[in-house]
Amino acid sequence: MKESRDGIRSSRHSKSSSVSSLPLILDIDDFKGEFSFDALFGNLVNDLLPSFKEEETDISEGHSNISGNDGLSNGHMRAPSDAAKFAQGLSDPLFPEVDKILSLFKDSCKELVDLQKQIDGRLNNLKKDVSVQDSKHRKTLAELEKGVDGLFGSFARLDSRISSVGQTAAKIGDHLQSADAQRDTASQTIELIKYLMEFNSSPGDLMELSPLFSDDSRVAEAAKIAQKLRAFAEEDIGRQGIAVPSVMGNATASRGLEVAVANLQDYCNELENRLLARFDAASQRRELSTMAECAKILSQFNRGTSAMQHYVATRPMFIDVEVMNADTRLVLGDEGSQASPSNVARGLSSLYKEITDTVRKEAATIMAVFPSPNEVMSILVQRVLEQRVTALLDKLLVKPSLVNIPPIEEGGLLLYLRMLAVAYEKTQELARDLRAVGCGDLDVEGLTESLFSSHKDGYPEHEQGSLRQLYQAKMAELRAESQQISESSGTIGRSKGAAVASSHQQISVTVVTEFVRWNEEAITRCTLFSSQPATLAANVKAVFTSLLDQVSQYITEGLERARDSLTEAAALRERFVLGTSVSRRAEAAAAAGESSFRSFMVAVQRCGSSVAIVQQYFSNSISRLLLPVDGAHAASCEEMATAMSSAESAAYKGLQQCIETVMAEVERLLSAEQKATDYRSPEDGFAPDHRPTTACTRVVAYLSRVLESAFTALEGLNKQAFLTELGNRLHKGLLNHWQKFTFNPSGGLRLKRDITEYGEFVRSFNAPSVDEKFELLGIMANVFIVAPESLSTLFEGTPSIRKDAQRFIELREDYKSAKIAARLSSLWTSSS
Repeated sequence: MKESRDGIRSSRHSKSSSVSSLPLILDIDDFKGEFSFDALFGNLVNDLLPSFKEEETDISEGHSNISGNDGLSNGHMRAPSDAAKFAQGLSDPLFPEVDKILSLFKDSCKELVDLQKQIDGRLNNLKKDVSVQDSKHRKTLAELEKGVDGLFGSFARLDSRISSVGQTAAKIGDHLQSADAQRDTASQTIELIKYLMEFNSSPGDLMELSPLFSDDSRVAEAAKIAQKLRAFAEEDIGRQGIAVPSVMGNATASRGLEVAVANLQDYCNELENRLLARFDAASQRRELSTMAECAKILSQFNRGTSAMQHYVATRPMFIDVEVMNADTRLVLGDEGSQASPSNVARGLSSLYKEITDTVRKEAATIMAVFPSPNEVMSILVQRVLEQRVTALLDKLLVKPSLVNIPPIEEGGLLLYLRMLAVAYEKTQELARDLRAVGCGDLDVEGLTESLFSSHKDGYPEHEQGSLRQLYQAKMAELRAESQQISESSGTIGRSKGAAVASSHQQISVTVVTEFVRWNEEAITRCTLFSSQPATLAANVKAVFTSLLDQVSQYITEGLERARDSLTEAAALRERFVLGTSVSRRAEAAAAAGESSFRSFMVAVQRCGSSVAIVQQYFSNSISRLLLPVDGAHAASCEEMATAMSSAESAAYKGLQQCIETVMAEVERLLSAEQKATDYRSPEDGFAPDHRPTTACTRVVAYLSRVLESAFTALEGLNKQAFLTELGNRLHKGLLNHWQKFTFNPSGGLRLKRDITEYGEFVRSFNAPSVDEKFELLGIMANVFIVAPESLSTLFEGTPSIRKDAQRFIELREDYKSAKIAARLSSLWTSSS
């Protein structure tokens, strides 16, 4: 083992010494390009690393053997011989080539240092060369900049020269162009002067003209030249006329040009007539190309106005009288028949459709013929509206006078207004259709408005007049119906007949609804005729005011008629109700009063319904139309309140009369039915009667029956005020009635029962103040029931009724015998 280990060492040493003795070769080229230290290192040590790797492998295997046998083997210690071998392996060096590698690295470092010095020397030399070259380059650049500056200056001078030459060339071109134009103008002027001299020969002599002016194939050229000559001559004459003639030559020239102008005018007229004749002939044959050629030439004469007007004027719908008569028959029907708005509407729709179709066909021809079709369409549409439509409207709409209004049997003002609305609406539709077909720059809507300007002047007055006429006719109709019913009831008694007649003159909600319908139709027309919001608001306000006047007058007169029935019933009552008599006439008067009461309540109810209809109509249809004008809405509301004030006054007076009527009948019933024994029954040992008296029963039955209509007719505060007033009057009337009787204790109980009956009835009034009064009456009735010595204790909690109670106490049967006056005198004195 020892010998082998020494051999290994000696071999390694020999290898190391041999490597160290070899020269280490490093070249600069090794560091060029993409340098890799790993590649350089590999090149240096590749010769040494393979043996190192083999030994390293052997050592690693020896270590694994040692580690695998270390410790216990199946629970036994290793053999001593294995341990000795392991110790011998550890004594060998782990990396025997380290010396060679170290020597190699040292030599490499020296070589690298030498290479660095060589490279540094080269870099210094390169820096010097670069510095020298940079100086030379800077010097060259400076010289180049001077040269470039000179070049720029040369270029600028060259550009300026080129620009100057270009401008000169342009001026020369302009002069040449101007000279050419002047030459052309001069040539044309010479030609024109030659032609002008021909026209200046003698007045009216057009026979010696150039062939140009008589050649039909050169009509366009002749027309153009003639217009130029005419314009030149007229301009010269105008100039000579403005300037003061200084020489005779000017005057002579002017006279000569005047002759030329006259001849030119004659020639242009003759040429224009010739072209128009050719145009008409081509139009008859529907030769559109010839028509277009003529129209183009004629456009040089007054911009073609004569040709346009001539074409429009020769259309059949403007020259054929039968067309106009057919229009009238289509819209108005046969002569002598009464036209209705619906028939007129259908007729106008048919006629205007026919007119639109005709204009559309003419538009196709005009577009193909005329160079300015929009101007021709403007003339055509204007002629349609001003001639054909206007002629029809003049026959259809005859504005009536407000002084001599047409009778309602012939339609009245309403027929005229309906016709006007139909004609206006349909004509507006025609204007929109014509606008869609094409009418150039014509304001067709404004022209259509002008057709109705005379009818729209004072239009609101006609609406108001129509509403007045309708109202008067309706009132006459209602009066006739009422008169007829009155005559048919001639066999009925006078009062009953009056009641029947009054019932047929009652306020009718249907009639008021008809008033609103008339007004709504009028407002629709206002909206149609009034394009401006301010004008519309003013017209609507005027028309709505008419409705307020009508409704106010109608319901006020209806309430007054109902009041007249109440007044007649009161007169009958005063005439036939004498004391406590119960005659047939008194009963008839009472029945008339009850009937008039019901009639008035029905009138009040319908009056409220009518006012509600008007208010609803105002909210839904009128108010929004008044809002654009400041204050118009508030003014109409104030007018509405003012208009209804007369009806409110009549209703208030009538309700007062109703209360008087009811109370008069109550007093009559009490006087007729109340007996003295009702409240002073004899003390005969019988049980007291706890039923209400007959008078009380009759009064409550009457009030229940008659006030049923009041409960239905009145609402809200009106109902509360009426029933409160009636309750107070009933309370007062009963107090005055009971002052006529004397009461014993049994009568006091009967009275208390009557008061309870009255109190239960008036509780349906929902009037707390009235309920309180009848409750106090019940308390005061106790003065007839208690013993004289107990009277002082009755009013301890209610001293306010002491005065009325004292009046009741005086009605006691034993008031004098029991000396109650003295008792009360001491009582009131001590309490005061």
